[in-house]
Amino acid sequence: MFAAWGRFVFRFRWLVLVASILSIAAVVYSMGYGGRLGTGEFSAPEGTESGRVEELLDEEVAKAPPSFMLVFGSEDEKATDPAFRDEVERAVEPLREDERVSGVRTAYENGATDEAMISRNGRYSLVVVELEEDNFAGLQDAYADVRKEVRPGPLDVVATGEIPLNEDFESVTETDLRRAEVVSLPLALLMLLFVFGSVVAAGLPIGVGVLAVTAGFVGTLLLARAMDVSIYATNIVTMIGLGVAIDYSLFVVSRFREEVGRRPVPDALARTIATAGSAILFSGLTVAIGFMGFLFFDVADLNSIGFAGSIVVAVSVLYGLTFLPALLAILGPRVDFLHLPFVRPERLATGGGLWHRVASVVMSHPWRTLLPVVALLLLLGSPFLGIRLGLSGGDTLPPDTESRRGEEILDRQFPDSSAYPMVVLLDYPQGSPLTKERIGEMYDLSRWLDGRPGVKEVESIVNLDQELSRDQYQELLSGPREDLPPQVRDALKRTTGDHVAVLTAYTSAGYDTEEAHGLVREVRGQHPEVGGEVLVGGWAAFDLDLTDSVYEAAPPAIAFVVLATYVVLFLLLGSVLLPLKAVVVNFLSISASYGALVWIFQEGHLSGLLNFTPGPINTTTPIIMFCILFGLSMDYEVMLLSRIREEYGRTGDNRSSVALGIERTGRLITGAALIMATVFFSFGLAEAVVIKAIGLGMGLAVLVDATIVRALLVPATMRLMGRWNWWAPKPLARLHRRLGLSEKTIDAPEPESPTTPETAPSARRP
Repeated sequence: MFAAWGRFVFRFRWLVLVASILSIAAVVYSMGYGGRLGTGEFSAPEGTESGRVEELLDEEVAKAPPSFMLVFGSEDEKATDPAFRDEVERAVEPLREDERVSGVRTAYENGATDEAMISRNGRYSLVVVELEEDNFAGLQDAYADVRKEVRPGPLDVVATGEIPLNEDFESVTETDLRRAEVVSLPLALLMLLFVFGSVVAAGLPIGVGVLAVTAGFVGTLLLARAMDVSIYATNIVTMIGLGVAIDYSLFVVSRFREEVGRRPVPDALARTIATAGSAILFSGLTVAIGFMGFLFFDVADLNSIGFAGSIVVAVSVLYGLTFLPALLAILGPRVDFLHLPFVRPERLATGGGLWHRVASVVMSHPWRTLLPVVALLLLLGSPFLGIRLGLSGGDTLPPDTESRRGEEILDRQFPDSSAYPMVVLLDYPQGSPLTKERIGEMYDLSRWLDGRPGVKEVESIVNLDQELSRDQYQELLSGPREDLPPQVRDALKRTTGDHVAVLTAYTSAGYDTEEAHGLVREVRGQHPEVGGEVLVGGWAAFDLDLTDSVYEAAPPAIAFVVLATYVVLFLLLGSVLLPLKAVVVNFLSISASYGALVWIFQEGHLSGLLNFTPGPINTTTPIIMFCILFGLSMDYEVMLLSRIREEYGRTGDNRSSVALGIERTGRLITGAALIMATVFFSFGLAEAVVIKAIGLGMGLAVLVDATIVRALLVPATMRLMGRWNWWAPKPLARLHRRLGLSEKTIDAPEPESPTTPETAPSARRP
């Protein structure tokens, strides 16, 4: 099947090339129709308690307009000085005239000074700006334009709040993306020149990588028109697109160069596609399966990363099997044109190279190699047992980012404004919350909340005046609404609906701490008895629910990825035990990268060198890393095992086929791993901690997989498994042969049955 495709591409090479170029042009043309990306972290997971609170508030309670805060400050003047006040009013005057702004509140309304909006040291003043827009894209665009209208003059001014935070995340992510591309592409080209020793051969994988990333990026933007797409999807697409596309192209080009020196171009291309081509297809399937694991997580737009990643992997494989072979068919032996002096490209393995010797030594002492290596990987992964998960707040942005600076000023100087709200919602599906009995329940709950450790203040309709008693609130609020004072009617609109009442408890416990999570659990489980249902929302509840949702969805996602990958490897190899071995080894290498993730980013080792603030690991980071790494770790496993199987089909000798397969792919996999790790580590230069953590964690995992796993664990385990490497029950063996998805070795004898024991003397040697 694959060889036939190779001959088809050679015969219609110009047609395939033109079709590929036209598809690329169509992709670039479609870029203008893309949608807007968002952080995705600030939407509560569906089906959770905090998500229900958001839904009920949207349905029943008057919604406060979206807003952000401006913090004005001066080292020389007090915020209460007339000159300071005049500068603030002058700075925000353009905002009052902007139709996109629904309101501007300063500390100097109606000739009086609101002390709550003046800082503790008296040097800062708050301004609250309310916007008209409601949808995410319109809101962010409106904020960006409105922020430029502020004229601070001699005062310092920073914006803070959720809207500026989103804007800064987007800006930093785009900057990180450009920096990674500028760093990774030249380094990848240098490594390819070292691997191939030819400018043309080295340029081909880079070209395919750029095309794949472009197509994946445009596909992600188009996806954003149909669904919410995480802003991190673009970084993942670039990271994976460059790494995978370059790796796949490297394997195809390398195999073609090996074949074209020994046979005519049509046969060389057919054999290349039958071997390296089939390997990259199966490898692409394993990587795509990892990305499909994201679809189990309905949180933080993770499913959008799954779709975007699958798109770029599919495009990488597509161009690797169409555009690249068409170019190779046209170039033929000229693929080595512009050869570099003093650079020795890879040589055909003859059985005496470095990787052959390493594999032979390992297979001579398999247990002495296996046990220490497994112990080392488990030790490296042990810090993961102490992982703490949490949301990405302003402290994961660079220290000089505007929204982070604003948050820090609020925390230091405006303790009331920086308190974290916990929303406690009383839901009465049958009837109004404003009956005497239910008002009494509301009153009791508010006083109980006020007594919880860490609660600074409670706001609700029964907290308007601390002088009023429980009975007085019952009499006041249960009467006709038109008889109430205007300020009470306004408060009712903000805090009650047809069936719900809202109490907001402001806490000093943060949102991602054990204290905050403990408070949410206490309110949910130990609140005073009420006739309705008590639901808890807000940042801490959202963080807790997000973490619980990830833990709940992780087992089925992991099971799907593992089982689907197992099936793909069986279809490639025809063995039931080698895929199982690959899965176990995969978990070991991933655990090592998880341990490094916690050791560096949670415990703070290397934080000074890498320039970040230690803290909890972002809730979605382990899932992103697992789903991507499980597929990527199989990438080299597929390349290596497919070559070993090819040699085993030719010789029937397990031990020599392992050694020769490792040698023939050694230089290639080393180069590919270094290129992919370079791409990932270039994202380790990112300023956003989430991207920095993912880049470094995945780069380390690739290096571990391409060195410790490939050079030590694979030969040791395959030596110990012996004849069982290629074993499969007879029905499955017949099914595998009938499917015919793995190509027979061209010009080689018929391989022995996977169920046949190895018979070569070298394979039986102890």
